[in-house]
Amino acid sequence: MKAAIWTAYGPPEVMVLGQLPKPKPKPNEVLIKVVASTVTAGDCELRRFDIATWIWLPVRLFMGIFKPRIRSLGQEFSGIIEEVGAGVTQYRPGMEVFSTGGMKMGGYSEYVCLPESHPICERPTNLSLAASAAISTGGTNAVHFLRKGRVSKGDRVLINGAGRSIGTMSLQIAKHLGANVCCIDTKEKHQMLLELGADSVLDYRESDFTQLDEQYDVIIDIVGITKLNSALRRLKSKGRLVLGNPTFTSILWSVWVNAAKDKKATVSLAGENDADNRYLKELIEQGVLMIPIDREYPLEEIVAAHHYVETGAKKGNVIINIG
Repeated sequence: MKAAIWTAYGPPEVMVLGQLPKPKPKPNEVLIKVVASTVTAGDCELRRFDIATWIWLPVRLFMGIFKPRIRSLGQEFSGIIEEVGAGVTQYRPGMEVFSTGGMKMGGYSEYVCLPESHPICERPTNLSLAASAAISTGGTNAVHFLRKGRVSKGDRVLINGAGRSIGTMSLQIAKHLGANVCCIDTKEKHQMLLELGADSVLDYRESDFTQLDEQYDVIIDIVGITKLNSALRRLKSKGRLVLGNPTFTSILWSVWVNAAKDKKATVSLAGENDADNRYLKELIEQGVLMIPIDREYPLEEIVAAHHYVETGAKKGNVIINIG
């Protein structure tokens, strides 16, 4: 099968187009013919192995010490179930689905095998199969961060790094929950964020929100705030700071905050579950949640797609068309 093969840790050029063996589903697995995948910031971080210190070693041991043992990147994807194992009861050939490959990745290849127990969801009826590839990673992280921040109606919420996949999802779901949302990202993304429902926008290159007088109930940090104590002062009493991209230092700092302050700092990575995927599907079918697509590339241009995402200019999602 055709695939973008991950040959080493490094720049986008370490991915080369080639052939991998087509997987065969086990009795408890489904075989999915991949139609589309995406390029996320997480894909780029893994490819060059720019991993936070506190999880560097276990991730490196899993991925491969000297070179990646995972043959193909691509965290999330959409496709058509082609074959099911003898013991599979929930799925049937022909179903159009979206999912993630978990730590095994695999979205940049023509076929992926997943166990029936893995979170696999039918695509929304009002969204194309290709665009459905961009639901899982951004969506499940957004739901997780909003849940950890206990976002509810009337809250004032600030999202730092709102213009990419997780941020655009977080913005729309927070608005659905009844929050007032301020988004931080480059001015080139402001029009998109306003169209998605942002109440206000800031360009981090021109205005440091930690130095302003505004107060928030919840701050969701997706990209990594460096002035943590200053950010904490922007929270109201009993406010919640959700650290979505924590460093070892910020984890230690959060322990001190939670012991000494009436404000809370939460460090928690998102997992994968069927319920969140179904919730995202429902929001899309209700017209609440849109999937903004910036660019689409064929698999043959995967290197160019990774270069583009690493510029930081990505507005929403970048789709990779596989087949």
